[in-house]
Amino acid sequence: MNVVILAAGQGKRMHSDLPKVLHPLAGKPLLAHVLDTARAIGATKICVVYGHGGERVRAALDAPDLAWALQEPQLGTGHAVLQALPAIGPSAPTLIMYGDVPLIRASTLQRLIAAGKDSLALLTAHPENPQGYGRIVRVDGAVKRIVEEKDADDAERAIREINTGILVAPTAALARWLPMLGNRNAQGEYYLTDIVALAVAEGMPVVTAHPDAAWETEGVNSKLQLATLERVHQRNVADRLMEVGVTLTDPARIDVRGELKCGRDVNIDVSCVFEGRVELADNVAIGAHCVLKNCRIGRGTRIAPFCHIEDAAVGADNIIGPYARLRPGTELGTGVHIGNFVEVKNSTIADSSKANHLAYIGDATIGSRVNVGAGTITCNYDGANKHRTVIEDDVFIGSDTQLVAPVTVGRGATLGAGTTLSKDAPPDQLTVSRAKQMSIPGWKRPVKKKV
Repeated sequence: MNVVILAAGQGKRMHSDLPKVLHPLAGKPLLAHVLDTARAIGATKICVVYGHGGERVRAALDAPDLAWALQEPQLGTGHAVLQALPAIGPSAPTLIMYGDVPLIRASTLQRLIAAGKDSLALLTAHPENPQGYGRIVRVDGAVKRIVEEKDADDAERAIREINTGILVAPTAALARWLPMLGNRNAQGEYYLTDIVALAVAEGMPVVTAHPDAAWETEGVNSKLQLATLERVHQRNVADRLMEVGVTLTDPARIDVRGELKCGRDVNIDVSCVFEGRVELADNVAIGAHCVLKNCRIGRGTRIAPFCHIEDAAVGADNIIGPYARLRPGTELGTGVHIGNFVEVKNSTIADSSKANHLAYIGDATIGSRVNVGAGTITCNYDGANKHRTVIEDDVFIGSDTQLVAPVTVGRGATLGAGTTLSKDAPPDQLTVSRAKQMSIPGWKRPVKKKV
């Protein structure tokens, strides 16, 4: 199977400098969705016809399995497919897809391909409002031609069956038909749809198949349509999650921009965003308004609202947040507590350790059963290089402590509140670094001078 994807359109109604097919849906370009579907049906050759913003499109999505055909100028869909013919195999049939129709299902395409063996197969639909679409003209039930709405008369506009534009044709037949197309129509373009009449004239059967859902064949021509299909896609994702047992507080308020894998009895509250590859083990609970990207969350962990977790591995039975941030390189053991307004970056924190309030932990290795007091920070950057802080097991760090890396706190040590630690702290001892407390008799607070 050859696949030709038409992606040369300018997208004027998007009102954007970004090529239309690069606008994101669920976190990846529209064209990337179409390419994924083409690969899913086992295409042997994929050719993308590009035009407006073409070099940006190629730079964003080029891959070894793709061929590219430039359409310049853009003279219609028939002209676009003609540009792709030199790049595809003549012996296999060709499936025509569109770079701005992102939600077409592989199962629908496979049904169309099966219907179109040795014939021209059209994917048609019966939308509630057919306005703007080409109509399928039948005589005694047989497809005879397609008429574009701008060229249709009143009787033809009354037809409810529409052309989605997606079709399968023998490649050798396309090579015969495409040079024969004319442009005597309302738009002065070479319509791919005119090959239907040519097939009928040759006596080639013209068959049809239909999508399971109307949204599969909807295209994106405006930001409004993009937002509409985004919600359709997200609702489909939400439905699949709930079908395998995930509890969603509100399935209309979740965004999955990548792959979300969930175990049993996972609970996700409203307005959470999942990006890249996210894995949630059994009995994980995610509070409202969290953002998780490329991370693993262990069994039984509870993440409170408004947490951001990126490129991190969180162990089992952790309590995270609210308002916690786990940055890339964070690895948490079992039973770890990371509280409100705590930031962790490029650090490992072992089992049963806690940093419950207002702390920054960067470039650190923290052992088990460590308590990190409120206001503690690791001073890991000297203005040029990053340095590591090592805190061994069973350490207690008092509030408002600064650990100036590189530094090590020995096992069982205690750091008094307000300590600035610039040298290693020995194990099992109290280390304190603070000015002596003083009270000055007779001292008076300054008063504001009268003008």
